[in-house]
Order: sequence, then structure tokens, then C-alpha cells
Amino acid sequence: MDSDKQDISSSGSYPYRHNDAAESTPVLEMKNITKEFPGVKALSNVTFRVAEGEIHCLVGENGAGKSTLMKVLSGVYPYGSYTGSILFNGDEQKFSGIHDSEKAGIAVIYQELALVPEMTVYENIFLGHEIRKNGLVVDWNETIKQAGEMLQKVRLDVNPATKVKDLGVGKQQLVEIAKALSREVKLLILDEPTAALNEDDSENLFNLLRDLRSNGVTCVLISHKLKEVIGIADSVTVLRDGQTVCTLNARKGEVSENVLIKHMVGREIDNIYPRREHVRSGEIVMEVRNWNAYNPTIGRNILKDINFSLKKGEIVGFAGLMGSGRTELALSLFGNPDGFRIGGEMFVKGKQKRFTHPHQAINSGVAYVTEDRKGDGLILIQDVKENITLANLQKIANRGVVDKNAEVKVANEYKSSLNIKTPTVEQKVGNLSGGNQQKVSLGKWLFVQPDVLILDEPTRGIDVGAKYEIYTIMSRLVQQGMSIIMISSELPEVLGMSDRVYIVSGGQIAGEMPIEEATQEKIMQLATNY
Repeated sequence: MDSDKQDISSSGSYPYRHNDAAESTPVLEMKNITKEFPGVKALSNVTFRVAEGEIHCLVGENGAGKSTLMKVLSGVYPYGSYTGSILFNGDEQKFSGIHDSEKAGIAVIYQELALVPEMTVYENIFLGHEIRKNGLVVDWNETIKQAGEMLQKVRLDVNPATKVKDLGVGKQQLVEIAKALSREVKLLILDEPTAALNEDDSENLFNLLRDLRSNGVTCVLISHKLKEVIGIADSVTVLRDGQTVCTLNARKGEVSENVLIKHMVGREIDNIYPRREHVRSGEIVMEVRNWNAYNPTIGRNILKDINFSLKKGEIVGFAGLMGSGRTELALSLFGNPDGFRIGGEMFVKGKQKRFTHPHQAINSGVAYVTEDRKGDGLILIQDVKENITLANLQKIANRGVVDKNAEVKVANEYKSSLNIKTPTVEQKVGNLSGGNQQKVSLGKWLFVQPDVLILDEPTRGIDVGAKYEIYTIMSRLVQQGMSIIMISSELPEVLGMSDRVYIVSGGQIAGEMPIEEATQEKIMQLATNY
């Protein structure tokens, strides 16, 4: 079978096909699953088959239906709220809630971890299925002992009495897996497990999944990171527009980045980064000199003698490891909401500035799109139009009262120009896919019409199709004269979108280079220099 040559229609039904791996004994079969929400058919006759003892990746654009399918499987959407059938270990399942799926041996680990920060590791591992003496009193000694055994299985060397809040995200992820193993999991589902992990933690997680596979645990992995998928998968199923497109056999070489992109988006994308002329000279719109920030909470400087400049129509990438100080730099420039003690100078369009509140930054033409769109960037319970106009309400207000017609008009303009996929601008933002939420967050800040736009991890947790759209929007904005500071942990993104690159390490600028001289090796060497 030649996957590259298979015809894919851009609309309508997709010809589902599956590989030989799916012919082996299935531990899970989901047949003709259809799930509808008001005004939206999230899943349409989806078929999903997972062989026993494999790592099966589920991929697709944001909104393709991946998470919805797993919520159907886990009982979050109970039997009766969807049509179709679920067979697990050959038996039809009618889960009425999460407890039913867990009892059957299915565990789901979501991107937002379900741990209690103030509780210990051992309390979290056995939360909800405590070990009791005579069925009454919790046996804490046995709980601690078995928790230690679970931690050994996931290769996590921490004291079971450690509070979860004192662990890094990578270790918390392992605690979640230990929790699943304590319930004798047979099918482990991980939804974007590496979204907040560094490379070492990600590799450690994947080695653990390989160990679990060899011990008979079947894994389903949802990921937007195609290189990870290619490196870990035995099989890959692609969803698009709520339908199953295909299942590919990675062991037979059917899976490549180009093949997955083509199936996911319905077309080939030769170069995900739009081509444009790099800025070499021009007006400096922002300049920072000897910028320092002292964090009184931890009692030390987090930024030390930062110097950089940004030209009109330029994209400047800020690369570095997690914790290097890039986000702290952005926040200290954009109104200093964390209350750092600031030293140094900042000039915006030639005028010296020091913002003590984000409103001052906005009024001076500086906007900041946060890396945490769900926590800080958007109000998920409000609709699209309310989120888009939130940062510039005075523009659509008359004597302090918001003009609702103007609000709808503005929101529809950004819905169109940013290609926000939503039936209406009155849709709750929490119901949108991650990529469309990011576009709403971007629209919110474009509505203030900034000269300088700071993008902090602009494509984190979104699929390749949505990334391409964000990159295209960025290119269009700089061609129109806007200047962009892009903070990114993805080096291909930094290299593909930047005109110049600054490398941040240990709260300092470790180096600067034009994009023609930049390589991943050079950037990493400087990023780990301090």
C-alpha cells in the first residue's frame, strides 16, 4: 500500500481503512461512534480499533474529535449520550461514568493533571480506592509500601510522603501513571502528555510507555507532536472533521510526517513556515537596555542586564530552556503584573517607557499573548465576541455602555480574518478546540491594534494545520508593519519564523544571531551555557 498516493477528499466522507496491525487481537473496538452537541456533530460514525499490547497514537487537527472520542470511551460522555458500540476485551461496554471504565481497566491521563497538590504522593496514588483494614480504617503503612512499589514501576525516585505540589510537571505525570497502575490498568490513554514537558522528561515518559507495552499494557497516545508519534507509535489512527480517515502501520513504514500532515489536513503542506523576505534594517520600534528584574518572593534577580532591539516588521525569536527567564522578561516589559523590582531602560517608538500596569503597555502599542491561554488568556465561560473585545472595550462603548451590535461586528471580522472555526461568535470559548482558542486569544490582542506583539509559545498544544494558520497570520501582520517578539521552546519554529534569534539562559542573553547563522546545535549550546 502506498500511503502517499491515496486520494483524500477535502470534504464529505473519508474512506476508512486499517492496517494489518489492527488485524491482530483487538483489546478495544469502537464502532460507528456518533456524538452530537447542540449545533455541532463532533463525531460521525467513527471506527477506532486498538490491538492488544501496542502503542497506538491518535492524531488529528484541533477539533477533529480525538478528546471527544476518548471521553466517550472513558464514560465522561455516558452510554446513551452517543450512538455506536464499544467493545473492550471482546465484551460490549455501556459505561455510565468514569468509575465504570476504571473498573474495567481503562485509565485516562489528561493534559490537565487530576492530582491534589496539597496531598502526598501516596495519598494521590490511592485516592478513591484506599487500602483499608477490615474494609474500614485506611491502612497507611500498606498504602505507603504499595505506593513505593508503584513508583518503582514508573522509575520515579521520590519519597512517597512528598507533597505533589513539590514535584515538577514531569514527575507529576509519572505519579498519574503510578495511580493508573495501582488500579491494574489494561488500557492507558494519555492526552497530550508531553505538552508541558522538557525533552528529558518526554524521553523518560516514552521509555516508560515502552516498558509498559512489554509488560502487556496497551497505550493510546494523543499528540500533536508528529516527531514523537513517529518515534513511539506501533499504529496511528487519523481523525479529521469528526471522522476516521485511516489507520496506518508504523512498523511497516507507512508513517511519516508528510503522510500524517496530508491525512490530518486533507492536503499536502510542503513548507509549514510561510516564505517571506527577512528584515535586515529599519526603524527600531522597541529597545531594552540593561534590563534587570528582582523577584522578592525568591529573593534573587531573575533577569540580569538584558539588552535587545526589535525593528519594524521584524519577528525576533527568543529561544531557551524552560525556566530560562523568557516569560518573566515578557511579563516585566508588559506592565510587570508579578510585581518584580525593575531596573534598566525600555524605549517604545523612541520614547522611554516603564509600564507598571498592562493598560499602560496597551495604550503605548504593546500587547502580550500569554502562553497559558486557558488560565490567563481567555475567559472560557464567556463567548467568542466577549473575549475578542475584552482588552479594548472602550472602542465599542458609548458613555460606558458596550454597543452589542458593534461587538458582534468586530468579533465576526476577526472570526473571518483569523479563520476561527465556530458556528457563531456567541459560542462559549471553552467549547472551542485549542487551535481556535488560540486564534481568539490572538484576535483579542489584535483588536487593540498594537505596534509590538509579544507571542509567548504561540503554537503550544495545537495541531499542525492550526500552526500553519498561526504562522500565516504572523507573516501577514509583519508585512503590514507590526513587529513581533516570539518566545518559543520549539527550535524548528524559532528557525522557521524568526528574522533574528536571541538565546536566553539563566536570566541573561547568552547570544544573538541572524537567522542565516542560526542552527539548533548553536542555539542549544548557548541555551545550556549558564
